Amino acid sequence: MTATIAPGVRFYPGYLDRPAQEALREAVGAVVRAAPLFVPRMPRSGKPMSVQMTNCGPLGWVTDEARGYRYQTTHPETGVPWPPIPEIILKAWRELADYPDPPQACLINFYSAEARMGLHQDKDEQALAAPVVSLSLGDTALFRVGGLKRSDPTRSIRLASGDAVVLGGEGRLAFHGVDRILPGTSTLLPEGGRINLTLRRVSPPE
Repeated sequence: MTATIAPGVRFYPGYLDRPAQEALREAVGAVVRAAPLFVPRMPRSGKPMSVQMTNCGPLGWVTDEARGYRYQTTHPETGVPWPPIPEIILKAWRELADYPDPPQACLINFYSAEARMGLHQDKDEQALAAPVVSLSLGDTALFRVGGLKRSDPTRSIRLASGDAVVLGGEGRLAFHGVDRILPGTSTLLPEGGRINLTLRRVSPPE
């Protein structure tokens, strides 16, 4: 089943069944062992974000006080190149993205029970013809999505473990965020919390 929750924003409830969620959890665990979670900081202010993050793929999205939002080839704390994107994640891109070229970055955000993500656009990429594919694991999130202006009306839906969302076409630059996490809504992650993976194509095909 697929639902359109805003222009260009497609929702795939239950895209990953429980065995697929468990396999993805293990793949993410391997990524985190190679590229540990870190706390991103806002440009200029240096204020820490409430999520922890890491990446896999040729490029990774990072942010800090000095240099702001950007993509780079290495982990900001270890200096080691990001690990490759696991096949189970690439499979989701092939099934959902409707785009001929592979993703270059998979941003992994870990939300504790208290974490939030304010309304924002994913606009640090040049390849805006490619969608952003989002996969959810663990506790349910209250996800909010709007239009191309911050002031546009928004709606919220619950994203449960295994759900997928694709922001493409006229929804590629839609404002979106996470209002809150609903603790105890999933048994997938032993420590609780939520993992969100967003697959992005950064540069246009040559």
